[in-house]
Amino acid sequence: MTKPPSPAVGAGAAATAAAGVADAAVAEATDAAAALPEQAFAPEARAAVYRAIFERRDMRHFAGGSVEPATLRRLLTAAHQAPSVGFMQPWRFIRVQEQGLRLQLHAAVERERIETARALGQRADEFMRLKVEGLLDAAELLAVCLADGREQHVFGRRTLPQMDLASASCAIQNLWLAARAEGLGMGWVSLFDPAEVAALLGLPPGAEPIALLCLGPVHEFYAEPMLQQQRWASRQSLSELVFDEGWGQPSALFEPSDSFDPSVVALQDAATLGDQGLPA
Repeated sequence: MTKPPSPAVGAGAAATAAAGVADAAVAEATDAAAALPEQAFAPEARAAVYRAIFERRDMRHFAGGSVEPATLRRLLTAAHQAPSVGFMQPWRFIRVQEQGLRLQLHAAVERERIETARALGQRADEFMRLKVEGLLDAAELLAVCLADGREQHVFGRRTLPQMDLASASCAIQNLWLAARAEGLGMGWVSLFDPAEVAALLGLPPGAEPIALLCLGPVHEFYAEPMLQQQRWASRQSLSELVFDEGWGQPSALFEPSDSFDPSVVALQDAATLGDQGLPA
C-alpha cells in the first residue's frame, strides 16, 4: 500500500492559509449568533458544520480496515436527505464488496487514467505520478448512479435536464461531509468509461454511473487538497468568483483592491477562535 503523504508535506504557508480560512469562517458564524433567528444552531453545532466543510478532503490514500454497517447506514441516510429538483431523488447506490468486481472496476479506471494522461499532453508524466484513486485500498466502494426513467421528471428539468446530476451531486456531498464527521475518508473517482462501468454493474437502460466512491479509514487527512499539495492546481480567491448584478462585476462583499485575498484577512481574524472555545 502506498504510504500517504504527511499533511505537512508541501503544505507550508498554503496549509496555514487554508486553516485560517476555515477558522475565520467558524469564528464569523459564531460571532453572528446574536443576529440570527431562533432557528440557528447553537454555536458549537454551527462550528461543527463549518469544520466538516473545511476539513473535507478528496482522499486517495486509505488504511484498509472496515466501516461498521450502522455507520454506513447513517452515511447513506445522510446522502438520501439531500435536496433534489422536483424531489426526483435520482441517486442510486451500489455497494461493491466482491473483490473480482473491484478489480474489474479498477482496471476500467486505469485504462481511463492512461487515456487522460495522453489527452493532457505536456502534463502527462506529471499526471501519471499522481495517485488518483483508492479502489483496492478503501474499506468500502460505492458506485453512485443516476436512475433510469429520469426523462419522466419534467419539474425543474424542462430547460435544465442536467439537474438530475446536480441533485445526485448534492447527495454525494452530504455523504462526504457525514463521512468526515465520522472520521472516515472519501474520494470521488470519475475516471472511467460510463458505458463500461454500466455494463460491469448491470445497470438497466437509461441508468448512468457518475461516481465510484472510495470510503473508509485513512492514516491521516491531508492538511490541504492533495492536488494543491502536489502543485497540480490551487484554490482560487473567492473574491474573483463572486460578482454583483452581472458577469465580471466585482462584488461589494470584498475589498475593491485587486490584491485583496480573503484568506489573508482570515488569517488575521483566526486568533479570535481561542476566546470562543471552538475547534481551531
